[in-house]
Amino acid sequence: MNWSMYTADRTTHLKIVVVGLAAALLIAVIGISAQHLNLGTDIMTAQGPTVIKAGGPVAYTARDGVMIR
Repeated sequence: MNWSMYTADRTTHLKIVVVGLAAALLIAVIGISAQHLNLGTDIMTAQGPTVIKAGGPVAYTARDGVMIR
């Protein structure tokens, strides 16, 4: 077994390159498929924005009956 990169032979370097390329390819495939995958988010974006309208003025009373605005 080659424990150092300085003393590693040609096949060890080739294995490292192949594993790195396979990992990069896997990440690229996952990224592309996740971009095209529909997780139901189109339903959320198809709905209009929720608008909360302000109501009329409200008057509150304190415990002693005095109006507070």
